[in-house]
Parts: sequence; C-alpha cells; structure tokens
Amino acid sequence: MDEFSGFDKWLVDFINRAFEEDVRDGDHTSLACIPEGTQGKANLLIKENGILAGIDVALKVFEVCDPELKVEKFLQDGSEIKKGDIALSVSGNVHFILKAERLVLNIMQRMSGIATETNRYVKAVEGTKTKILDTRKTTPTIRYLEKLAVRIGGGYNHRMGLYDMIMIKDNHIDYAGGIKQAIEKTNKYLEANNLNLKIEIEARNLDEVKEILETGGVHRIMLDNFTTAQTVEAVKLINVKYETESSGGITLKNIRDYALCGVDFISVGALTHHINSLDMSLKAVK
Repeated sequence: MDEFSGFDKWLVDFINRAFEEDVRDGDHTSLACIPEGTQGKANLLIKENGILAGIDVALKVFEVCDPELKVEKFLQDGSEIKKGDIALSVSGNVHFILKAERLVLNIMQRMSGIATETNRYVKAVEGTKTKILDTRKTTPTIRYLEKLAVRIGGGYNHRMGLYDMIMIKDNHIDYAGGIKQAIEKTNKYLEANNLNLKIEIEARNLDEVKEILETGGVHRIMLDNFTTAQTVEAVKLINVKYETESSGGITLKNIRDYALCGVDFISVGALTHHINSLDMSLKAVK
C-alpha cells in the first residue's frame, strides 16, 4: 500500500482546517489598514542553512487561499539551501498573501528542520547498508507532512500508523504472556482477518533474540537499547534470516558505530519529535 495514498485530499482538508483555526471571521489587521484589492509581491527568504522541504506544500496553500495568486518557485524540495536564498516569490492580492503567510512559514520551517536533521543522520551512515527510519513520534494530525519531510531529507518511513504494519513491542509481549504467545496470536489474527502485514518484534536482550529465532514467524527484529557489542552479537545470531533494526539511545555521535554493526535499519525518534525549525521569512517587495 502506498503510504501517501489520499495525500492530496488530506492536504486540502488540512489547509482548510488550518485557515479556519487562524482566520475565522477575518484577518482584521489586514482588513483594517490595507485597502481591499491592493496588489503586491513577497519573497520567501531563507535565513538559515539546511535542506529545503515543504515548498510544494506551500504552493498548494497559496492555491487554496486564492487561485489567482501567482507563485514562482526558485528552489526544489531536497535542495541544499543557505542563508540569503530566495525559495519562491508570490504576487497578487495582498490580503491573501498575508492570510497564507504564517501557514506557509509554519509548514516549511518545520518540514525543513526535519529534512535537515534527517540528512545529518543519513550522511553519518554513508557507505554502510543501513537505512535511517523515522517513528510514530510525530505531531498529531500532521504526520503526513513530517514523514514526507523525512523522505525529502533522504530517510525512509517506518510504518505510517498502527494500521499498516505489526509492531510487537515490550508492552504487547508482556500483555500477551510472552514472545511466543505474541507472535503466534499475531499470525493467527492476520490469517483470520486476511491481512497481509509485515511483523516486527522488539527484543530487549540477546535471550529474547534467541527466543524470537526459535519461534519464527516474523519479518524484522528490533534491537532495543542494545550496546554496539550486543548488536554485533545479535546480527550474527539472526544471520540475515530476518531484517534487523537498531533503536533507542542512538544519536549523531554514535549512529555510525551502530550502522557498522551491520543492521539493516536504524530508527530515530528525534527526526520528528526533537526538531528545531529552520528560520525563514516572507518579506514584502516594495
């Protein structure tokens, strides 16, 4: 299933909800001091180095706000940007430019922050087979945008939500009565409901890795909070029978060490939940 199926409809609905939240019965500041129908132009200025993300989303914001606005795009999503760059210019009715301003900036600043951070992690594991994954640690209701930003930054999406992959974590194991019970119940559930979902299970130590291998019936094993030495041992035990993923306690300082252990994936929650937005502004052209 395409993780972004239905994205276009979701995006338009999201933009309309965002405008309702921000504008309600009118942008009274603009209505008060700028004559109706005033025409103008503004440039979106980059004020911090990084990776650009969200410019195509911004184009849709302007279109939903007022189809008559003219937007010229100078940079593409995924571009390396530096302070002083102009990402786009928009011209038309000033009331609509100002109405869209904050929403455009909020989206692009956050998405670019995520893409920039993701790209740092991706570059840190260059030359290894390891792929960088995001997690479900996203801002409620804007997961689409945050996971899209991860892709733009060179990372990969883990599952989109609870519905498109089985992820058996420690609490599931404990509530199910153990690893064997959790795996067997999961496979019976998928068969009974005619569902074709990959199964990933979390291991908290090497003994759990061995128990998972004895039980079988999964696609990927997550090595949660393993040291690098434990990770090397786990990868040897698994011996390419299943995909491997490292998670927990991994930072830019140690991520390459984990990648060199031979894991297929490293998931990093900080890509989406511990982010500094990239600085930008929309400035009127006089």
